[in-house]
Parts: sequence; structure tokens; C-alpha cells
Amino acid sequence: MPELPEVETVRAGLVPAMEGRRILKATVNRPDLRFPLPEGLADRLTGRRVLSLRRRSKYILADLDGPVAGQAGEVLLLHLGMSGRILVSGRTLGAFHQDHPVPEKHDHVVIDLEGGARVTFNDARRFGAIDLIAPGAEGEHPLLRTIGPEPLGNAFHADYLAGRLAGRRTPVKAALLDQRIVAGLGNIYVAETLYRAGIDPRRLAGALGADDIARLVTEVRAVLAEAIEAGGSTLRDYRHADGELGYFQHSFRVYGREREPCRTPGCKGTIARITQSGRSSFFCPVCQRP
Repeated sequence: MPELPEVETVRAGLVPAMEGRRILKATVNRPDLRFPLPEGLADRLTGRRVLSLRRRSKYILADLDGPVAGQAGEVLLLHLGMSGRILVSGRTLGAFHQDHPVPEKHDHVVIDLEGGARVTFNDARRFGAIDLIAPGAEGEHPLLRTIGPEPLGNAFHADYLAGRLAGRRTPVKAALLDQRIVAGLGNIYVAETLYRAGIDPRRLAGALGADDIARLVTEVRAVLAEAIEAGGSTLRDYRHADGELGYFQHSFRVYGREREPCRTPGCKGTIARITQSGRSSFFCPVCQRP
């Protein structure tokens, strides 16, 4: 499933096509994805202007204007799920124009905007989600209300994380994957963060010291910033909004590198893979302190 850097990269790719543009036409080709789509979705989107595009954890939020000038409208929530893609076509980039592709079987929602751009939500396995949220009610939405602070925001710091991990008997990897503790982290970036922080993924969260937690916060921020700069990671179905691939996967130090040499200078260790809660954990048994 796309993690924070991938979703942020998609959001940034949608901004030139959507932000400030009015939706001329919305086409809904099926009644549901992971959940039923909002009743009257096409009519509720058509005619609305996209005021801004934001990200909350792994969700993209589009602020729409209301039917009355000066009043806020609904918020469009987009979630890629495991195989969803949001693709943009019809834009002019310099001397080149992107034509609209031939419609595909799994193009479930299509949005045509001022300026000629088209945004298509394609999801072969239908694990994604689309919803409309009333103005000011996003904090109470079932998918958003329990999410912890953004890892790149000011609310995520060592004192906060220490308080949330205190007394926990779960492995630190599981704690960092808990969206109630910190938003947007997934298997890939937790593995990379723990490696850089020198912490074994099996260590109990409540046993981490102040120095461990300070390193974790620093490395979470660094790994995510580097991944966003590189355009995220491309695994299976993930693509940017323009169809291009991400490149951070070429910088993985542990993820997917089982039996390969550790990349820490001077380390003689070999990357190991174990299973935790049904998911693969990659780490260096030498570098990452148990």
C-alpha cells in the first residue's frame, strides 16, 4: 500500500491540474469501491471549484467551494488503497500536450476540469476509497478521526513519542506502524527508519531509551523527506499522477535486500528477514541493537 511519500507525491502531481480549477464534469462508473460511493457523487462534484489539495496521513483531501459564493463546500477524500492509481491527462507541459488515454475497464471515477485536464481514479482491486465530507467535519470522519500526528509536523517530537511508547510491550516496529501513534508510516519506511536509527525491529517499544527515541524521530523525518524528494517508491501498482515511476527504491538500505551485505561502512553483517504480524521485517542483526 502506498505510504506517506507516495501519497504526497501524487498530491503534488495533482496540484497543477486541479487546484483552482472548476470541475466541468464528473463521471462515476460504479456504485462502490472498498465502501459505497457517496450518493449523487457525480452531481455533487460537477460545478465545484477545487480550492486546495492537502494530505492527511495516506489520504488526499480536496477542499471544494460551496454552492454559495464565499462558503466552504464539501471535502473530497481520496485513498489509493493497495492498487489504486490517480492519473492525470490532457495537460500541456511546455511544448508537449498529453492526450487523454483510451478509457480502461477499471476507471471508476473520472473528473474533467477547466483547462482540459482529466483526473482518473483507476483501481483494479477496488481497495481504494472515495468519500465526501461535510465542511469542518473531517476530524470526525471514521477514516481520519483516530490518526496520530503527521511525522513531518511540529506535533511529532521526541517527548510526544516517548509518552506514546511508554510501557508498551509491543515491538517497536508494530508501534510505528500504528496510525494512532504516528500518521502515514508503512512497512517500507519503518524498516528504513529502524535501520538508520540502529534499532532492532523486535525491541519492545516501551524499552527504548531517550536517545533511541530521539534518533527515531530524526530518522523518520529524514527518510520521509528523502523519499518525497525522490518521488516515493514504486512497488507493484504505484505510479505518480503523471504515470512516472518513483526512485527511492534505489536507495533502500534494508527493505527487500535479504541476504545482501549491510551497507553500513565497516559492518560485516548480512540483511535478514523475519516475519512480524504477518509482514516481512528487514534488518541488519549486527548494526541494529536488540
